[in-house]
This record gives sequence, C-alpha cells and structure tokens, in this order.
Amino acid sequence: MTDQHGELDAALERVIEAARHHLAAVRAAQGRVDDDDVWQAYVALNNASFAYDEQLLDAFGEVTPWDVDSIDPDEADERFGGEGAEASDPHPRVISVRQRRDYRVPSISALLRAAEAARREGTPEDDEPAPVEGVGEAVLELLQSGDGSLGALDVPELEPLDGVVMVSEVG
Repeated sequence: MTDQHGELDAALERVIEAARHHLAAVRAAQGRVDDDDVWQAYVALNNASFAYDEQLLDAFGEVTPWDVDSIDPDEADERFGGEGAEASDPHPRVISVRQRRDYRVPSISALLRAAEAARREGTPEDDEPAPVEGVGEAVLELLQSGDGSLGALDVPELEPLDGVVMVSEVG
C-alpha cells in the first residue's frame, strides 16, 4: 500500500510541476494564442492530470474535478494546428469547451441503487455485477451506461446546482 501512496504522491507532483510550467509558458507567450510552448505545456498538464486521476480512481475509487482525456501530442499537433494545418484546413479555428456541473446528492443510497440498476442493464444475465461502492463510482457508472455525456446525469437521484461553461476560441 505504501508503494501505491508513493506513486500517487509522485503523480500529484507531476501535475503541480506541469501546472507551474504551463503558467510560465502562458506568461512568456504574453497573450499569443498560437504559442507552441503554451500548447506543449497544456498537453503535458492535461496528461499529468489524466494520469493522476486514473491512479486515484484505481487506488481509492475517487476522482478529481477535472474531466480530461489523454492527449497524444503528435495527433493533437496534426489535428489542432500543427505544421501545415492552415494549408489543409479552410477554417483554421479551434474552440475549447469546458463544462463543470455541480450536483447535490439528496440520498446516497438512492444514487447507489440507480447506478447498480444501470450496471445490471449493461451486464450479461449470467454474470453477477459487482456492487457500486461509492458516490464517485455511481456517477461514473451512470455516465458509462448512458451516452457518455453529462446528460446521463439528469436523473432524480442527483439535483443539479450551478455550473460553469467556458468557451475559448483559439486561432
């Protein structure tokens, strides 16, 4: 168990170091939205956050508030403005949309039951699904049993509160 804690601490340190590097790159770019150093630092921060989130989930069934997917730096350069992108893309604009939604859980047991029902629906009849053991796992199960969008969380067991949507246009 100590090795697992050490790995989590190291992953968290990588997130912190990547965040510091990203901030330094943003400051150095002085508002230029097409700065390659900012992009590379962003990808490093994203991937460090993703790795930490995965390790935290594996170790404790807990997640961070960051909803990120791993980014392959080479694929991302090709897709989001790497060399030659302007020549092949008649619309060289990319937008970044981030959304955070907050929920109140009026009844943890009701949420766990809803998640277990969703898990049973996705499990073959001859298999006994594992029980859902926590709020984070329940929410993840609802997301996975739905279409993967946050709309899958529009259930009576979760009361939506405020949220934030951020849209940034990147040249």
